[in-house]
Amino acid sequence: MRVAELTIYPVKSTRGLARTEAEVEPWGLADDRRWMVVDDAGYVVTARVRPALLGVTVTPLERGRIRLEGPHAAPLEVDATASRDYVPVQIWKNTLDAVRPGAAADAWFGKLLDQDVRLVWLDDPTRRPVNPVYGLPADRVSFADAFPLLVTTTGSLARLNDWIVEEALLRGEEPPDEPLPMRRFRPSVVVDGADAFAEDTWCRLRIGDVPFRAVKLCDRCVLTTIDPDSQARGKEPLRTLARHRRWDGKVWFGMNLVPDGAGRIAVGDVVEITAG
Repeated sequence: MRVAELTIYPVKSTRGLARTEAEVEPWGLADDRRWMVVDDAGYVVTARVRPALLGVTVTPLERGRIRLEGPHAAPLEVDATASRDYVPVQIWKNTLDAVRPGAAADAWFGKLLDQDVRLVWLDDPTRRPVNPVYGLPADRVSFADAFPLLVTTTGSLARLNDWIVEEALLRGEEPPDEPLPMRRFRPSVVVDGADAFAEDTWCRLRIGDVPFRAVKLCDRCVLTTIDPDSQARGKEPLRTLARHRRWDGKVWFGMNLVPDGAGRIAVGDVVEITAG
């Protein structure tokens, strides 16, 4: 098995950026989800309810600096390093402090979303622990949903796309013109060469020279049903996952990872299952 794709999402819920290599930090890939948009109460805003975020491209420049590009306004460079404006923010059950760079970034996203919002930067990712049910006391995560990395496999996606076609034919419907792309699932790492859903059983693995714990399968939400290019909503893949991958009241695709070391990983690296 080898790494087929690496992707980061510099601002949570914005467009993914493909990488040929990436530095693994304790809380995830370098530059991955260190920024997010929050509403005027400080609560996270995501593409689940604001799909327009998927049309934003974010380029990391250096620590605490990014460039924003979107269809609604001129590009904007944001520098959070000089700000001392710390604000409380909430992402799901976690409340922590983050840096608010300033009004220009707020207005840029506010115009996109037609909503009063703030852009914030997590200058210190050690502030956010991983759910202790699945992680160790020292485990930390950025503004990703719950865990530092998400791994998916090409074999699982191929099986899912076969199921989608089969289910459509059984309902007497035309099958989709194109298979669902992996981008719908927003993984950090895509692995090629694994059997379909082999990741369900992984416990520990090594990517290149970096060891990881596989801590929890990933339950999937409505974001997977939104086309990342058109922002149109549909029924797949949740409809088909609910037929084939539903238990505990949720549907599942992909495995969450926590790094047990630091280092650099790259497309083409060997992926070795070391336990489980």
